[in-house]
Amino acid sequence: MTHRQPSPPGESGEPGESGEQPARGRAAYVRTQGRPDPYAAGGHPGALESSPARSPVRAAVSTPTWASDAAGPLLDAAVGASGTVVALRLGDERVFVASGSTAAVGGTPVDPDTRFELGSLTKVLTALLLAEQAARGEVAYDDPVARFLPPGTILRTRGAPMTLLHLATHTSGLPRLPPGLLTSGSAQWCSNPYGSFTGADLLRAVGRARPRFAPGSRVRYSNFAVGLLGDLLARAAEPRGSDGDCGGYEHLLARRVLRPLGLAHTSCAAGLPQATGYWHGRARPAWRIPGLPAAGAARSSARDLLSLLDALIDPDSAVGTVRTPLRAGLADVIRPRLVVPRGTKRLGLIWYIQPRPGHDLYYHSGGTRGFSSFAGFSPQTGVALVALTNTAPALNSTFIQQSYSALRTLALKA
Repeated sequence: MTHRQPSPPGESGEPGESGEQPARGRAAYVRTQGRPDPYAAGGHPGALESSPARSPVRAAVSTPTWASDAAGPLLDAAVGASGTVVALRLGDERVFVASGSTAAVGGTPVDPDTRFELGSLTKVLTALLLAEQAARGEVAYDDPVARFLPPGTILRTRGAPMTLLHLATHTSGLPRLPPGLLTSGSAQWCSNPYGSFTGADLLRAVGRARPRFAPGSRVRYSNFAVGLLGDLLARAAEPRGSDGDCGGYEHLLARRVLRPLGLAHTSCAAGLPQATGYWHGRARPAWRIPGLPAAGAARSSARDLLSLLDALIDPDSAVGTVRTPLRAGLADVIRPRLVVPRGTKRLGLIWYIQPRPGHDLYYHSGGTRGFSSFAGFSPQTGVALVALTNTAPALNSTFIQQSYSALRTLALKA
């Protein structure tokens, strides 16, 4: 998973450059003004255009100049990818731009419904689940982590108790990775380093972990913390035994967030059709992260993620959220919680927030051994951008930084 976010802040993801693939054709997809009838043309709730699911639209419409200017550099920056999809919103106009295919050999053209692995972008879904459960009254942000741990699991702390809010703002003091993961993942480091780390391993890691600092005193990115958060949210909603089974998170996320928002192509399932990922030019197996699904297991499409950003920009218009805890959660998840030291950047629940003159930019990125992802939006200007590609993050890649730059430029055009 990508452990860091773009600048402002300008930081890189996981190392691992990929071999370049041949350039492929680009297709613009049908766009609409405003929010259409979600069930029109066989669509699903939250649909933003009328092209059928997984149907390549070769009768391509003309791409608006603003969308071409934003998407072009992202498609060019996806070095090593066989397919890339960019979704853009500027005011009431929404555009999808797709390039390439789901695999370098034998693939089908990518489209707005093609599933890509999200990696750490999964965390924004976990944050929304937390906000929904807080609005429901199942949990409170200041609930101590220890309240939801199974009997016999002891969490060391330094200073004040560690809370759910600490987990969701990277201020818990927990290390980036859980103890034991590097050992269990060494044999699959180039493909599925998290694949052998189970829910039972997570609970054992909680007992072994030594927090690096007192909760709330520093900001340090932690996959361990957000993975633990997802497990605790499932336990709060569906109390289970002490066997460490993490299956509850995926089902809870689907029931409370994905289905109400109509995100039909989003799930944590590794066995459903998706693009093939590439790392160093080599095809990678589907990403598996059974012990920390809340930190990086989700797959999604450009259409679904743009629907999610639409809902965050305007919760009142989100499908299926009127007078529900999810409606309240959509508004609460982006509320600034803290200012990151030595800078102007802020944090909501998981979301990074960069203040700009007259507006804020919200963003997060992610990566797996074969995919890179970015999502960002500005509530004040009504712009949003999703960028998904099937090549792994690399130290020399500019895909995530170009995505952030495109979002910043779109906000200035609004």
